[in-house]
Amino acid sequence: MPSMTTSKVTRWDQHGREHVVHVRKSWMQRQLTCETCGWRKGAQFLPWLKAEEHLTEAHQATVDPTA
Repeated sequence: MPSMTTSKVTRWDQHGREHVVHVRKSWMQRQLTCETCGWRKGAQFLPWLKAEEHLTEAHQATVDPTA
């Protein structure tokens, strides 16, 4: 049975709306899924960077809640 772990990248846009991309890991492959628009992408390397890029480009969401 494959091991599955999940994390997420959260950013806010200039209007205060939250946007989240979930990163699901199964073995060596990671699946990215955007809660806002349903965008999906497979990523083997740097999935969190790809999630941040999507949030910036597609939703202009750049405010990091952890910063």
